[in-house]
Amino acid sequence: MSLEERLLKDMKEALRKQDKGRLSAIRMVRAAAKNKEIELRKKLSDEDIISVLVSVAKKHKDSIEKFKAGGRDDLVKKEEEELTVVQSYLPKPLKEKELAELIEAVIVEVGAEGKANPGRVMSVIIPRVKGRADGALVNKMVRERLEAKSEAG
Repeated sequence: MSLEERLLKDMKEALRKQDKGRLSAIRMVRAAAKNKEIELRKKLSDEDIISVLVSVAKKHKDSIEKFKAGGRDDLVKKEEEELTVVQSYLPKPLKEKELAELIEAVIVEVGAEGKANPGRVMSVIIPRVKGRADGALVNKMVRERLEAKSEAG
């Protein structure tokens, strides 16, 4: 079952069960996916939908931070519930150890040496970890690893 089919099935189930929070979150994801489909002028693959899910999850996280800063606990709770629904469709996140091993493998694969090559490593690793690790964390870990490698060099 594709991710799009799963979203539709879960939306119908949420409608039947009158689960307004889940229904709202799924509708938001489907709307974002539809907009992306229109923008790209093609049917979205599961990988494209994962990109949309990552984007929606990031927006929820940003909203949560802003609402916490503004003291809007009611909206924080709503955003956290929707974020939980969105994250349930994302692939299982990588553990830090798994991510470190993957980064090391990619560094060896592309032959990156020294801190001048993070772009080469990032261009290979980001598609592999899409939806499974935060891009900022990956970037930080790649830079740290390359720096350590150049110092040990």
